[in-house]
Amino acid sequence: MKNKGLSIGTLLRGSIMALAIATGHAQAMAQDGSTAYNYLNITSSSRIYGLGGVNITAVEDELSVTDQNPALLGPEMSNQILLDYMHYMGGSNFAGARYARAIGERGAWSAGVRYFGYGSIKATDEFGNINGTYSPTDVNFNGSFSYDITDRLRGGIALKFLYSSYESYSALAIATDLGINYYDPDTDFSASVVLANAGGQVKRFNETHDRLPFDIRLGIAKVFPGLPVRFSVTAWNLTKWHLPYWESGDGTTSEPFKKKDSFSSNLFRHLVFGVDFIPSDRFFVALGYNYKTRTDMSTYSRSFLSGFSLGAGINLRRFNVGLAFAQPHSGATTLMLNLNLNLNDLMN
Repeated sequence: MKNKGLSIGTLLRGSIMALAIATGHAQAMAQDGSTAYNYLNITSSSRIYGLGGVNITAVEDELSVTDQNPALLGPEMSNQILLDYMHYMGGSNFAGARYARAIGERGAWSAGVRYFGYGSIKATDEFGNINGTYSPTDVNFNGSFSYDITDRLRGGIALKFLYSSYESYSALAIATDLGINYYDPDTDFSASVVLANAGGQVKRFNETHDRLPFDIRLGIAKVFPGLPVRFSVTAWNLTKWHLPYWESGDGTTSEPFKKKDSFSSNLFRHLVFGVDFIPSDRFFVALGYNYKTRTDMSTYSRSFLSGFSLGAGINLRRFNVGLAFAQPHSGATTLMLNLNLNLNDLMN
């Protein structure tokens, strides 16, 4: 079957090429080492943020859920606009906009931009003298395409152009996401695989090469009969097993920090758990638990809420509104707001 000149064969050839690129990049990323561009892991969706910040299986008729899996984009989202704002830690503020359009009955595309501002930072010379301030920023220009391979299987690809400006330095990078989703509407079961953030720098800040946070992610979600609740589990950071962290205790002793690298610790630092309460198609409440976030903040001053997140949304006649809240650390509260507009409804 063809769709306005685009055949399934063309889609599959492009997917295979993207898969080959991503697989090669995964081998390079398998070794230990830090990455840059980690803002790519910060969702723009209040629903996903409420579900723990990482989720690739939430099948909904709203553009925001496509944030981390382009295979969740579909023609049912045609003429939707997503506006997002997030107050993040350390005085950072993020904002973005995205638009989606159907291509025939089986395809769709979207395009958007997201801005990451990290507040004002003092600029000093090598002697510590303050010479003023600067505001580091990152900008993500992105486009996505999806196609219904079968009635239950959908594939998608996203391309991201990344621009960074830190004081007098700038950098450019290109990243791609490749996703596939299986969804059975009869049993409300969803399963996805995503290869995220494969790519590299086109222009460096200096002679140092900064790597993108390439990731392989697996996810499942299920709604059980008679319960208006969807349970989801997402596995991420699958390019390596060991994700150790240091436990600093409660701050009452001077004992050395303890390295945590057990089997159970590594297992749960790879998993994000989410629960949606969806009593109707007009309202939802989302609760998530991210063990990695909690253990990354493993200091005596972390909040009891660290690792937990909460989101809620309401579907009004012409638009959807979503809110999400989390407190990774006692000194850092994060808030997110989504506004999802359907231009078809606004024009009626």
